[in-house]
Amino acid sequence: MVKSTGNQFLSFMNRREMMLTGAAFSVGACALPQPSIARRTDGRPNIIFIMADDLGYADLSCYGRRDYQTPHCDRLADRGVRFVQSYSNSPVCSATRTALMTGRYQYRLPIGLEEPLLNRPVGLPLDHPTLPSLLRASGYQTALVGKWHLGALPDYGPLQSGYDTFYGFRQGGIDYFTHEGLFGDHDLWDGEIEVHEAEYLTTLLGDRAVAQIESFAKSDAPFFLSLHFSAPHWPWEGPDDLTESLRIDESTDPRALLHLDGGGLATYARMVESMDTQVGRVMSALTRLGLEQNTIVVFTSDNGGERFSDTWPFKGIKTELLEGGVRVPAIMVWPGSVTPATTSEQVIITMDWVPTLLAAASCVPDPDYPLEGIDIVAALTKPLHDRTLFWRYQHLLQESCRDGDLKYLKINGNTFLFDLSQDPMERANLRDRFPVDFERLARLYQEWEVTMLPRDSQAFTHGYHGADLADHFGVD
Repeated sequence: MVKSTGNQFLSFMNRREMMLTGAAFSVGACALPQPSIARRTDGRPNIIFIMADDLGYADLSCYGRRDYQTPHCDRLADRGVRFVQSYSNSPVCSATRTALMTGRYQYRLPIGLEEPLLNRPVGLPLDHPTLPSLLRASGYQTALVGKWHLGALPDYGPLQSGYDTFYGFRQGGIDYFTHEGLFGDHDLWDGEIEVHEAEYLTTLLGDRAVAQIESFAKSDAPFFLSLHFSAPHWPWEGPDDLTESLRIDESTDPRALLHLDGGGLATYARMVESMDTQVGRVMSALTRLGLEQNTIVVFTSDNGGERFSDTWPFKGIKTELLEGGVRVPAIMVWPGSVTPATTSEQVIITMDWVPTLLAAASCVPDPDYPLEGIDIVAALTKPLHDRTLFWRYQHLLQESCRDGDLKYLKINGNTFLFDLSQDPMERANLRDRFPVDFERLARLYQEWEVTMLPRDSQAFTHGYHGADLADHFGVD
Protein backbone atom coordinates (compact mmCIF):
# COMPACT_ATOMS: atom_id res chain seq x y z
CA MET A 1 0.00 0.00 0.00
CA VAL A 2 1.33 3.49 -0.84
CA LYS A 3 2.30 5.36 2.36
CA SER A 4 1.55 9.04 2.75
CA THR A 5 4.58 11.05 3.78
CA GLY A 6 4.78 12.74 7.16
CA ASN A 7 2.63 10.10 8.91
CA GLN A 8 3.98 7.86 11.64
CA PHE A 9 3.30 4.18 11.53
CA LEU A 10 4.68 1.07 13.20
CA SER A 11 7.50 -0.84 11.58
CA PHE A 12 6.55 -4.09 9.90
CA MET A 13 8.20 -6.28 12.54
CA ASN A 14 7.02 -4.28 15.54
CA ARG A 15 3.47 -4.28 14.21
CA ARG A 16 3.61 -8.04 13.59
CA GLU A 17 4.84 -8.65 17.14
CA MET A 18 2.16 -6.44 18.65
CA MET A 19 -0.61 -8.09 16.65
CA LEU A 20 0.46 -11.63 17.46
CA THR A 21 0.63 -10.87 21.20
CA GLY A 22 -2.32 -8.48 21.38
CA ALA A 23 -5.02 -11.14 21.52
CA ALA A 24 -3.64 -12.64 24.72
CA PHE A 25 -3.41 -9.22 26.34
CA SER A 26 -6.97 -8.35 25.34
CA VAL A 27 -8.38 -11.58 26.74
CA GLY A 28 -6.58 -11.01 30.02
CA ALA A 29 -7.94 -7.48 30.26
CA CYS A 30 -11.49 -8.63 29.61
CA ALA A 31 -11.17 -11.25 32.36
CA LEU A 32 -10.87 -8.61 35.09
CA PRO A 33 -13.83 -8.38 37.52
CA GLN A 34 -16.62 -6.29 36.07
CA PRO A 35 -18.87 -3.97 38.09
CA SER A 36 -22.52 -4.66 38.74
CA ILE A 37 -24.22 -1.29 38.93
CA ALA A 38 -27.88 -0.40 39.14
CA ARG A 39 -28.29 3.34 38.75
CA ARG A 40 -31.03 5.93 38.81
CA THR A 41 -31.69 8.22 35.89
CA ASP A 42 -33.99 11.15 35.29
CA GLY A 43 -36.45 8.69 33.75
CA ARG A 44 -35.40 9.28 30.15
CA PRO A 45 -34.08 6.27 28.25
CA ASN A 46 -30.47 5.59 27.46
CA ILE A 47 -29.80 5.24 23.74
CA ILE A 48 -27.37 2.96 21.91
CA PHE A 49 -27.23 3.46 18.16
CA ILE A 50 -25.36 0.66 16.39
CA MET A 51 -24.45 1.20 12.75
CA ALA A 52 -22.82 -1.43 10.57
CA ASP A 53 -20.82 -0.38 7.51
CA ASP A 54 -21.94 -1.66 4.09
CA LEU A 55 -24.17 -4.37 5.56
CA GLY A 56 -26.61 -5.65 2.95
CA TYR A 57 -30.36 -5.85 3.49
CA ALA A 58 -30.35 -9.64 3.91
CA ASP A 59 -26.97 -9.99 5.66
CA LEU A 60 -28.51 -10.84 9.05
CA SER A 61 -30.09 -14.24 9.52
CA CYS A 62 -33.29 -12.58 10.77
CA TYR A 63 -33.45 -10.87 7.35
CA GLY A 64 -32.76 -14.06 5.40
CA ARG A 65 -29.01 -14.73 5.28
CA ARG A 66 -28.62 -18.47 4.77
CA ASP A 67 -24.92 -19.35 5.07
CA TYR A 68 -24.22 -18.06 8.59
CA GLN A 69 -26.13 -17.02 11.71
CA THR A 70 -26.32 -13.74 13.63
CA PRO A 71 -27.96 -14.82 16.89
CA HIS A 72 -27.37 -11.61 18.83
CA CYS A 73 -28.83 -9.32 16.17
CA ASP A 74 -31.66 -11.82 15.74
CA ARG A 75 -32.31 -11.51 19.47
CA LEU A 76 -32.69 -7.75 19.00
CA ALA A 77 -35.41 -8.47 16.43
CA ASP A 78 -37.08 -10.81 18.91
CA ARG A 79 -37.13 -8.03 21.49
CA GLY A 80 -38.17 -5.21 19.21
CA VAL A 81 -39.46 -4.20 15.79
CA ARG A 82 -37.82 -5.21 12.52
CA PHE A 83 -38.34 -2.77 9.64
CA VAL A 84 -38.54 -4.26 6.14
CA GLN A 85 -38.81 -0.96 4.25
CA SER A 86 -35.89 0.89 5.77
CA TYR A 87 -33.65 3.08 3.61
CA SER A 88 -30.32 4.80 3.98
CA ASN A 89 -30.14 8.44 2.97
CA SER A 90 -27.40 7.59 0.48
CA PRO A 91 -25.73 4.56 -1.11
CA VAL A 92 -22.43 5.58 0.56
CA CYS A 93 -21.32 6.41 4.07
CA SER A 94 -20.36 10.09 4.53
CA ALA A 95 -23.59 11.31 2.99
CA THR A 96 -25.74 8.99 5.10
CA ARG A 97 -23.82 9.92 8.26
CA THR A 98 -24.46 13.59 7.53
CA ALA A 99 -28.19 12.87 7.49
CA LEU A 100 -27.91 10.81 10.67
CA MET A 101 -26.21 13.65 12.50
CA THR A 102 -28.49 16.44 11.26
CA GLY A 103 -31.90 14.85 10.65
CA ARG A 104 -32.03 16.54 7.27
CA TYR A 105 -31.26 15.70 3.66
CA GLN A 106 -27.48 15.60 3.37
CA TYR A 107 -27.60 17.62 0.16
CA ARG A 108 -28.11 20.78 2.25
CA LEU A 109 -24.44 20.75 3.30
CA PRO A 110 -21.21 20.53 1.25
CA ILE A 111 -20.05 17.52 3.30
CA GLY A 112 -23.21 15.72 2.18
CA LEU A 113 -22.15 16.07 -1.45
CA GLU A 114 -19.03 13.98 -0.87
CA GLU A 115 -19.75 10.40 -1.99
CA PRO A 116 -17.91 9.63 0.24
CA LEU A 117 -15.47 12.12 1.73
CA LEU A 118 -11.96 11.34 0.53
CA ASN A 119 -9.48 14.14 1.14
CA ARG A 120 -11.17 17.49 0.51
CA PRO A 121 -11.04 20.01 3.41
CA VAL A 122 -14.77 19.89 4.15
CA GLY A 123 -16.70 18.52 7.10
CA LEU A 124 -19.73 18.80 9.33
CA PRO A 125 -20.04 22.50 10.29
CA LEU A 126 -19.23 23.05 13.95
CA ASP A 127 -22.19 25.39 14.42
CA HIS A 128 -24.74 22.93 13.01
CA PRO A 129 -26.89 21.24 15.67
CA THR A 130 -26.49 17.47 15.68
CA LEU A 131 -28.20 14.55 17.33
CA PRO A 132 -25.44 14.21 19.97
CA SER A 133 -25.12 17.97 20.55
CA LEU A 134 -28.86 18.36 21.15
CA LEU A 135 -28.92 15.35 23.48
CA ARG A 136 -25.86 16.61 25.35
CA ALA A 137 -27.42 20.03 25.80
CA SER A 138 -30.44 18.34 27.39
CA GLY A 139 -28.32 16.44 29.91
CA TYR A 140 -27.18 13.28 28.13
CA GLN A 141 -23.69 11.84 28.31
CA THR A 142 -22.50 11.22 24.73
CA ALA A 143 -19.83 9.06 23.09
CA LEU A 144 -18.85 7.85 19.64
CA VAL A 145 -17.07 4.51 19.35
CA GLY A 146 -16.06 3.68 15.79
CA LYS A 147 -16.30 5.48 12.47
CA TRP A 148 -16.55 9.27 12.11
CA HIS A 149 -15.86 10.14 8.41
CA LEU A 150 -17.31 13.66 8.57
CA GLY A 151 -14.19 15.79 8.38
CA ALA A 152 -10.56 15.80 9.51
CA LEU A 153 -8.68 17.45 12.32
CA PRO A 154 -8.03 20.19 13.20
CA ASP A 155 -11.17 21.70 11.71
CA TYR A 156 -13.68 18.90 12.25
CA GLY A 157 -14.26 15.99 14.55
CA PRO A 158 -16.74 14.19 16.79
CA LEU A 159 -15.64 16.14 19.88
CA GLN A 160 -16.47 19.35 18.03
CA SER A 161 -19.93 18.10 17.01
CA GLY A 162 -21.57 16.96 20.22
CA TYR A 163 -19.71 13.92 21.53
CA ASP A 164 -18.05 14.04 24.97
CA THR A 165 -15.68 11.21 24.09
CA PHE A 166 -14.46 9.49 20.94
CA TYR A 167 -12.57 6.28 20.25
CA GLY A 168 -12.26 5.09 16.68
CA PHE A 169 -11.19 6.14 13.22
CA ARG A 170 -11.84 9.24 11.14
CA GLN A 171 -11.56 7.96 7.55
CA GLY A 172 -13.93 5.89 5.49
CA GLY A 173 -12.20 2.58 6.01
CA ILE A 174 -9.08 1.18 7.66
CA ASP A 175 -7.35 -2.17 7.83
CA TYR A 176 -8.68 -4.35 10.65
CA PHE A 177 -5.18 -5.14 11.96
CA THR A 178 -2.77 -2.34 10.94
CA HIS A 179 -5.49 0.31 11.36
CA GLU A 180 -4.11 2.14 8.33
CA GLY A 181 -6.28 3.97 5.84
CA LEU A 182 -6.43 4.12 2.07
CA PHE A 183 -3.29 6.27 1.84
CA GLY A 184 -1.29 4.21 4.32
CA ASP A 185 -1.68 6.58 7.26
CA HIS A 186 -2.45 5.18 10.72
CA ASP A 187 -5.96 6.14 11.83
CA LEU A 188 -6.96 5.00 15.32
CA TRP A 189 -7.72 7.64 17.94
CA ASP A 190 -8.68 8.05 21.57
CA GLY A 191 -10.12 11.54 21.56
CA GLU A 192 -7.60 13.56 19.60
CA ILE A 193 -4.65 11.35 20.57
CA GLU A 194 -3.43 8.78 18.07
CA VAL A 195 -3.22 5.33 19.66
CA HIS A 196 -1.66 2.05 18.52
CA GLU A 197 -3.56 -1.08 19.54
CA ALA A 198 -2.68 -4.67 18.64
CA GLU A 199 -6.11 -6.16 18.09
CA TYR A 200 -8.75 -6.85 15.47
CA LEU A 201 -10.69 -3.64 14.98
CA THR A 202 -14.18 -5.04 15.52
CA THR A 203 -13.07 -6.48 18.86
CA LEU A 204 -11.44 -3.20 19.87
CA LEU A 205 -14.66 -1.33 19.21
CA GLY A 206 -16.65 -3.87 21.19
CA ASP A 207 -14.19 -3.63 24.08
CA ARG A 208 -14.46 0.15 24.18
CA ALA A 209 -18.24 0.14 23.85
CA VAL A 210 -18.60 -2.14 26.89
CA ALA A 211 -16.12 -0.03 28.88
CA GLN A 212 -17.98 3.13 27.85
CA ILE A 213 -21.31 1.73 29.05
CA GLU A 214 -19.71 0.80 32.37
CA SER A 215 -18.39 4.34 32.69
CA PHE A 216 -21.77 5.85 31.80
CA ALA A 217 -23.45 3.64 34.40
CA LYS A 218 -21.59 5.39 37.21
CA SER A 219 -23.59 8.56 36.57
CA ASP A 220 -27.26 9.28 37.16
CA ALA A 221 -27.48 11.01 33.77
CA PRO A 222 -28.84 9.09 30.75
CA PHE A 223 -26.42 8.33 27.94
CA PHE A 224 -26.22 8.25 24.16
CA LEU A 225 -23.68 5.85 22.67
CA SER A 226 -23.01 5.74 18.94
CA LEU A 227 -21.34 2.42 18.12
CA HIS A 228 -20.35 2.66 14.47
CA PHE A 229 -18.58 -0.51 13.36
CA SER A 230 -16.30 -0.70 10.33
CA ALA A 231 -17.59 -4.21 9.63
CA PRO A 232 -18.27 -5.55 7.12
CA HIS A 233 -16.59 -2.82 5.03
CA TRP A 234 -13.53 -3.84 3.00
CA PRO A 235 -10.77 -4.98 3.33
CA TRP A 236 -12.12 -8.50 3.60
CA GLU A 237 -10.46 -9.62 6.83
CA GLY A 238 -11.89 -11.84 9.53
CA PRO A 239 -10.43 -12.10 13.05
CA ASP A 240 -7.86 -14.70 11.92
CA ASP A 241 -6.74 -13.00 8.71
CA LEU A 242 -3.61 -11.20 9.92
CA THR A 243 -1.57 -12.76 7.10
CA GLU A 244 -3.90 -11.26 4.50
CA SER A 245 -3.68 -7.89 6.24
CA LEU A 246 0.10 -7.95 6.03
CA ARG A 247 -0.04 -8.96 2.35
CA ILE A 248 -2.19 -5.89 1.66
CA ASP A 249 0.15 -3.75 3.73
CA GLU A 250 3.13 -4.77 1.59
CA SER A 251 1.35 -4.11 -1.72
CA THR A 252 2.47 -1.29 -3.98
CA ASP A 253 -1.04 -0.94 -5.44
CA PRO A 254 -2.45 2.45 -4.32
CA ARG A 255 -5.93 0.87 -4.18
CA ALA A 256 -4.83 -2.22 -2.29
CA LEU A 257 -7.12 -1.53 0.67
CA LEU A 258 -10.19 -1.80 -1.61
CA HIS A 259 -9.19 -5.45 -1.77
CA LEU A 260 -10.43 -6.12 -5.29
CA ASP A 261 -8.18 -9.20 -5.36
CA GLY A 262 -9.44 -10.87 -2.20
CA GLY A 263 -12.33 -11.82 0.00
CA GLY A 264 -15.05 -14.43 -0.30
CA LEU A 265 -18.27 -15.59 1.31
CA ALA A 266 -16.51 -17.46 4.12
CA THR A 267 -14.42 -14.41 5.06
CA TYR A 268 -17.45 -12.16 4.87
CA ALA A 269 -19.33 -14.51 7.19
CA ARG A 270 -16.55 -14.31 9.77
CA MET A 271 -16.59 -10.51 9.63
CA VAL A 272 -20.32 -10.28 10.22
CA GLU A 273 -20.25 -12.98 12.88
CA SER A 274 -17.52 -11.06 14.72
CA MET A 275 -19.63 -7.91 14.69
CA ASP A 276 -22.65 -9.89 15.90
CA THR A 277 -20.57 -11.19 18.81
CA GLN A 278 -19.76 -7.63 19.85
CA VAL A 279 -23.44 -6.70 19.69
CA GLY A 280 -24.05 -9.58 22.09
CA ARG A 281 -21.37 -8.26 24.45
CA VAL A 282 -23.01 -4.84 24.49
CA MET A 283 -26.40 -6.32 25.29
CA SER A 284 -24.91 -8.50 28.02
CA ALA A 285 -23.32 -5.42 29.58
CA LEU A 286 -26.70 -3.68 29.68
CA THR A 287 -28.26 -6.70 31.39
CA ARG A 288 -25.42 -7.06 33.89
CA LEU A 289 -25.62 -3.37 34.82
CA GLY A 290 -29.40 -3.36 35.18
CA LEU A 291 -29.86 -0.95 32.23
CA GLU A 292 -31.60 -3.16 29.70
CA GLN A 293 -35.18 -2.14 30.48
CA ASN A 294 -34.46 1.58 30.16
CA THR A 295 -32.29 1.56 27.05
CA ILE A 296 -33.27 2.07 23.42
CA VAL A 297 -31.13 0.02 21.05
CA VAL A 298 -31.12 0.66 17.30
CA PHE A 299 -29.24 -1.48 14.79
CA THR A 300 -28.94 -0.52 11.12
CA SER A 301 -26.47 0.03 8.25
CA ASP A 302 -25.16 3.18 6.60
CA ASN A 303 -25.98 1.98 3.08
CA GLY A 304 -26.65 -1.14 1.06
CA GLY A 305 -24.34 -4.09 0.72
CA GLU A 306 -21.06 -4.51 -1.11
CA ARG A 307 -19.45 -7.31 -3.11
CA PHE A 308 -20.21 -10.28 -0.85
CA SER A 309 -23.50 -9.02 0.59
CA ASP A 310 -26.91 -10.60 0.23
CA THR A 311 -29.41 -7.97 -0.87
CA TRP A 312 -32.26 -10.35 -1.77
CA PRO A 313 -34.87 -9.67 -3.06
CA PHE A 314 -33.26 -6.50 -4.39
CA LYS A 315 -30.68 -5.76 -7.07
CA GLY A 316 -27.85 -3.27 -6.91
CA ILE A 317 -25.10 -2.60 -4.39
CA LYS A 318 -23.42 0.27 -2.58
CA THR A 319 -22.96 3.36 -4.84
CA GLU A 320 -26.21 2.60 -6.70
CA LEU A 321 -29.76 3.88 -6.27
CA LEU A 322 -31.23 0.51 -7.14
CA GLU A 323 -32.93 -0.84 -4.01
CA GLY A 324 -29.94 -2.99 -3.07
CA GLY A 325 -27.79 0.12 -2.71
CA VAL A 326 -30.09 1.93 -0.28
CA ARG A 327 -32.37 -0.66 1.36
CA VAL A 328 -30.92 -1.59 4.77
CA PRO A 329 -31.81 -3.70 7.80
CA ALA A 330 -33.14 -1.73 10.77
CA ILE A 331 -34.16 -2.98 14.20
CA MET A 332 -35.36 -0.95 17.19
CA VAL A 333 -35.66 -2.20 20.76
CA TRP A 334 -37.39 -0.07 23.40
CA PRO A 335 -38.91 -2.08 26.25
CA GLY A 336 -42.38 -0.88 27.11
CA SER A 337 -42.70 1.33 24.04
CA VAL A 338 -42.05 -0.95 21.06
CA THR A 339 -43.89 -4.27 20.77
CA PRO A 340 -41.42 -7.19 20.79
CA ALA A 341 -41.06 -9.61 17.86
CA THR A 342 -42.94 -7.41 15.41
CA THR A 343 -42.34 -6.45 11.79
CA SER A 344 -43.19 -3.08 10.31
CA GLU A 345 -43.86 -2.23 6.66
CA GLN A 346 -43.61 1.50 7.39
CA VAL A 347 -41.16 3.23 5.04
CA ILE A 348 -38.37 4.85 7.05
CA ILE A 349 -35.04 6.50 6.21
CA THR A 350 -31.83 7.29 8.12
CA MET A 351 -32.73 10.90 8.91
CA ASP A 352 -35.88 9.68 10.73
CA TRP A 353 -33.75 8.49 13.64
CA VAL A 354 -33.02 12.07 14.72
CA PRO A 355 -36.63 13.17 15.43
CA THR A 356 -37.36 9.70 16.78
CA LEU A 357 -34.57 9.70 19.35
CA LEU A 358 -35.00 13.38 20.26
CA ALA A 359 -38.67 12.73 20.96
CA ALA A 360 -37.81 9.66 23.06
CA ALA A 361 -35.40 11.82 25.07
CA SER A 362 -37.94 14.68 25.47
CA CYS A 363 -35.45 16.89 23.66
CA VAL A 364 -36.52 19.82 21.48
CA PRO A 365 -34.88 20.20 18.05
CA ASP A 366 -33.37 23.49 16.89
CA PRO A 367 -36.12 25.47 15.07
CA ASP A 368 -33.53 27.11 12.82
CA TYR A 369 -32.76 23.71 11.29
CA PRO A 370 -36.15 22.05 10.68
CA LEU A 371 -35.96 18.27 10.74
CA GLU A 372 -37.04 16.45 7.59
CA GLY A 373 -37.61 12.99 9.04
CA ILE A 374 -40.50 11.55 11.02
CA ASP A 375 -40.83 10.17 14.55
CA ILE A 376 -40.76 6.45 13.83
CA VAL A 377 -42.21 5.39 17.19
CA ALA A 378 -45.17 7.72 16.74
CA ALA A 379 -45.68 6.34 13.23
CA LEU A 380 -45.84 2.80 14.61
CA THR A 381 -48.98 3.68 16.55
CA LYS A 382 -50.81 4.72 13.39
CA PRO A 383 -51.83 3.01 10.16
CA LEU A 384 -49.10 2.75 7.53
CA HIS A 385 -48.79 5.94 5.55
CA ASP A 386 -47.16 6.63 2.21
CA ARG A 387 -44.08 8.81 1.98
CA THR A 388 -42.24 10.65 -0.73
CA LEU A 389 -38.45 10.32 -0.49
CA PHE A 390 -35.62 11.46 -2.74
CA TRP A 391 -32.05 10.48 -3.54
CA ARG A 392 -29.36 11.54 -5.97
CA TYR A 393 -25.85 10.31 -6.61
CA GLN A 394 -23.18 11.80 -8.83
CA HIS A 395 -21.69 8.58 -10.23
CA LEU A 396 -23.64 7.75 -13.42
CA LEU A 397 -25.79 10.86 -12.68
CA GLN A 398 -28.31 8.88 -10.68
CA GLU A 399 -31.56 10.27 -9.30
CA SER A 400 -34.53 8.63 -7.64
CA CYS A 401 -37.91 9.36 -6.07
CA ARG A 402 -40.10 6.93 -4.16
CA ASP A 403 -43.74 8.01 -3.80
CA GLY A 404 -45.91 5.39 -2.15
CA ASP A 405 -45.01 2.12 -3.89
CA LEU A 406 -43.89 3.78 -7.12
CA LYS A 407 -40.26 4.57 -7.79
CA TYR A 408 -38.73 6.84 -10.42
CA LEU A 409 -35.11 6.07 -11.25
CA LYS A 410 -32.63 7.67 -13.63
CA ILE A 411 -29.21 6.12 -14.05
CA ASN A 412 -26.64 6.78 -16.75
CA GLY A 413 -29.26 8.58 -18.84
CA ASN A 414 -31.79 5.73 -18.69
CA THR A 415 -35.14 6.30 -16.97
CA PHE A 416 -37.46 3.84 -15.23
CA LEU A 417 -40.69 3.54 -13.31
CA PHE A 418 -41.16 0.60 -10.94
CA ASP A 419 -43.93 -0.62 -8.66
CA LEU A 420 -41.92 -1.87 -5.68
CA SER A 421 -44.89 -3.64 -4.13
CA GLN A 422 -45.02 -6.00 -7.12
CA ASP A 423 -41.48 -5.78 -8.45
CA PRO A 424 -38.86 -5.33 -5.70
CA MET A 425 -36.16 -6.54 -8.12
CA GLU A 426 -36.84 -3.53 -10.38
CA ARG A 427 -37.14 -5.53 -13.58
CA ALA A 428 -40.43 -4.32 -15.10
CA ASN A 429 -40.06 -0.77 -16.45
CA LEU A 430 -43.56 0.76 -16.34
CA ARG A 431 -42.48 4.12 -17.76
CA ASP A 432 -44.29 3.75 -21.09
CA ARG A 433 -47.32 1.89 -19.69
CA PHE A 434 -48.02 4.57 -17.08
CA PRO A 435 -46.60 7.80 -18.53
CA VAL A 436 -48.69 10.05 -16.26
CA ASP A 437 -47.24 8.47 -13.13
CA PHE A 438 -43.75 8.57 -14.60
CA GLU A 439 -44.01 12.28 -15.42
CA ARG A 440 -45.50 13.04 -11.99
CA LEU A 441 -42.63 11.39 -10.10
CA ALA A 442 -40.01 12.90 -12.40
CA ARG A 443 -41.56 16.31 -11.74
CA LEU A 444 -41.60 15.71 -7.99
CA TYR A 445 -37.91 14.93 -8.16
CA GLN A 446 -37.10 18.09 -10.12
CA GLU A 447 -39.11 20.25 -7.73
CA TRP A 448 -37.26 18.75 -4.79
CA GLU A 449 -33.79 18.98 -6.30
CA VAL A 450 -33.93 22.76 -6.78
CA THR A 451 -34.34 23.11 -3.01
CA MET A 452 -31.00 21.36 -2.38
CA LEU A 453 -27.42 22.44 -3.03
CA PRO A 454 -26.47 21.93 -6.68
CA ARG A 455 -24.32 18.97 -7.64
CA ASP A 456 -20.63 19.63 -7.06
CA SER A 457 -18.45 18.42 -9.90
CA GLN A 458 -15.39 18.68 -7.63
CA ALA A 459 -16.82 16.39 -4.97
CA PHE A 460 -15.55 12.83 -4.93
CA THR A 461 -17.98 10.15 -6.06
CA HIS A 462 -17.32 6.43 -5.75
CA GLY A 463 -18.58 3.82 -8.18
CA TYR A 464 -17.62 0.51 -9.68
CA HIS A 465 -16.77 -0.13 -13.32
CA GLY A 466 -16.44 -3.10 -15.57
CA ALA A 467 -12.71 -3.25 -14.91
CA ASP A 468 -13.44 -3.63 -11.17
CA LEU A 469 -16.36 -6.01 -11.02
CA ALA A 470 -17.29 -8.48 -13.75
CA ASP A 471 -21.04 -7.97 -13.26
CA HIS A 472 -20.55 -4.27 -14.06
CA PHE A 473 -19.42 -4.95 -17.60
CA GLY A 474 -20.31 -2.09 -19.91
CA VAL A 475 -19.88 0.54 -17.16
CA ASP A 476 -16.90 2.65 -18.21
